[in-house]
Amino acid sequence: MMANKPQRYRYGAMVLLLAASLLSGCSLLLPAKLAPPTLYSFASPEPMMEKRPAQPVKSGAPTLIVNIPSAAPGFDSQQIVYIRKPHTFEYFRQSQWVDTPAAMLLPLVVKALERSGQFSAVIQVPTSAAGQLRLDIEIVRLQHEFLIVPGSVHVTLRAHLFDIVTRKIIAWREFDANVPSVSEDAYGGVLAASSAVRIVVEELVVFCGQAAANLPKMER
Repeated sequence: MMANKPQRYRYGAMVLLLAASLLSGCSLLLPAKLAPPTLYSFASPEPMMEKRPAQPVKSGAPTLIVNIPSAAPGFDSQQIVYIRKPHTFEYFRQSQWVDTPAAMLLPLVVKALERSGQFSAVIQVPTSAAGQLRLDIEIVRLQHEFLIVPGSVHVTLRAHLFDIVTRKIIAWREFDANVPSVSEDAYGGVLAASSAVRIVVEELVVFCGQAAANLPKMER
């Protein structure tokens, strides 16, 4: 019995070495852990409006209800979209929006409309408050384009303004901006996206103010 111990020890050592070898081989097959993605957001509403001070509310101005923005397929997630050829979406692997573009857009639009002075109140849904007008917004496009050099960020919004009482569309328009990126990476695209969003939001505010100003007195 004593003579068999070294043999058993050798056998046990071989089993341990084999198991370690198998575990090492399996670890090489497993995907490497990626670092958490870097999160980005649009510019805050304060710098967006710093050159245009808040205006006093006009007498008889209507109340505006702002619906939660929607987004076209492909732009409804936190992924940052870029394209290198038409009709083909790709995403930055290690860079994302901190929230969906639609969710980030809503407070910017509300803040800008409030500062315009064109509405007695600007309220975002969900709300039980009554209003005369409702604004629906859709993000049609928000993509970093590498079709030419340097790349650029292309942003398109579509807006519909509804009379809540009659349920009729009183005005609609698309807003489009294309801003060159300062670098060919995600951060350069984020800076360009913030500038493009600023442009379309400012145009949206003017559009809503003009539509509200043209309402007949009795509709207010």
